Amino acid sequence: MKAPARAAALLLAPFFVLFTAVMAVPIGYAVWLSLFTEKQSGLGFGGTESVFSGLDNYTAALGDRAFLEGFGVLLGYCLLYIPLLLAGALALALLLDSTLARARRFFQLALFLPHAVPGIIAALIWVYLYTPQLSPVVRAMEAGGLGLDFFSPEGALPSVVNIALWEWLGYNMVIFYAALQAIDRSVLEAATVDGAGAWRIAFGIKLPLIRASLVMVGLFTVIGSLQLFTEPLILNKGTGSAVTSTWTPNMYAYTAAFDRNDYGLAAAASVLLALTAALLSFGVTRLTGRRKERTA
Repeated sequence: MKAPARAAALLLAPFFVLFTAVMAVPIGYAVWLSLFTEKQSGLGFGGTESVFSGLDNYTAALGDRAFLEGFGVLLGYCLLYIPLLLAGALALALLLDSTLARARRFFQLALFLPHAVPGIIAALIWVYLYTPQLSPVVRAMEAGGLGLDFFSPEGALPSVVNIALWEWLGYNMVIFYAALQAIDRSVLEAATVDGAGAWRIAFGIKLPLIRASLVMVGLFTVIGSLQLFTEPLILNKGTGSAVTSTWTPNMYAYTAAFDRNDYGLAAAASVLLALTAALLSFGVTRLTGRRKERTA
């Protein structure tokens, strides 16, 4: 092996070791676990044994209405959350990048701070703000004649979306703002000299130049949305919420594993969710790649 190849292998070795340990091995174990079912011997008084069941766990998951309804919830969540997140983060970044913006560092820090709060703490804060008996916000809304039940079947999904927006809006705004700051100022100055207004510069020049950042944030947001778990899990605990223990596929797998001790079914549900995320990620990258080729 030549010296450059040895150097490359040495530098890449830590990545591949870490990737194997935290990605390849757990995924392989989940696939293996999904092919077995725990069964009790005798009349139920004996111990349990793992029996090879092939694709039975996958069939059981796909045949379970609760699991399929979880994907319906994810679809509604993505349709509501992703456009709001991308549009909101992009609008804030454009405002901070404009020449009229003042106190940029303060607003960057203020908008980013919610992301520094752990997700479970953020969910607990919002559960407090959603609870009618505790929340000053709900009492103020009721005093103004606006009564909203954040835990109702109609309000549960917007409530979760609101928590996620509060957590991730500032984070993605920073990514967009960094991309906007990397744009060559001479291009913007030339557009201004040519008579382009603020709207024209924002949507005709800035947005096309940060398309790569938009695609990256969109892709990561899709993947993150499919992993929705923490926020609805907190809303499910002791709030009288319409969020059930199988509200999302991740919650379905969690319930199957730790409430029903059906690890094979939980592994199968996790593998199906991972395959869905992989297919959607592939679709997003292919779609954006084709658009880029058309505009090139």
